[in-house]
Amino acid sequence: MALYVLDTDHISMWLDEHPVVCQNIAPHRTNIAITIVTVQEIFNGWIGRLNHPSEANRQVALYAKLSGVVAVLKEVDVLDFDDKADQVFRQLLTRNPELRKNRLQKDMRIASIALANNAIVVTRNHRDFSQVPNLKILDWSIKL
Repeated sequence: MALYVLDTDHISMWLDEHPVVCQNIAPHRTNIAITIVTVQEIFNGWIGRLNHPSEANRQVALYAKLSGVVAVLKEVDVLDFDDKADQVFRQLLTRNPELRKNRLQKDMRIASIALANNAIVVTRNHRDFSQVPNLKILDWSIKL
C-alpha cells in the first residue's frame, strides 16, 4: 500500500474541509502522513496569525481553531527529518544545484522525507516538486 505525504497546502485544505481534497483523502485515510516540516509551517502560520494586531479581537476563535488543528495532527503520522532524509536532502542538493534556492528549502526537505520513506507527495505545487528526480507527486485538489 502506498504512503501519501500531504504537503502544507493540502493539509490546510483538508483542515478547511475542501470537498474534493476530503473526497480524495477518504479512501487513503490510513495511509496519510505529513512531515515535521509541514508541522513547522503550520505552527509558524498560527504564531503569525495569533500575534497579528488585526486579530486581537478574535483570540478565542483563533485558539479554538488551533485546538482543532492540534487534534487533527494527533491523528496523522508525522514523518521526521531524520538522518536518512538528511542524507537524501544533501545528495539532492549536491546533484541538482538548481534546487538550492532559498525559497525551495522547506519543499526540498519535504521531498527528501518522502523519498527516504518511498512515499508520494500530495501537492498542488508541481512547479517545484516536479524538479525533484524520482519523486512521485499527485494533486488531490482536483477530481481524480
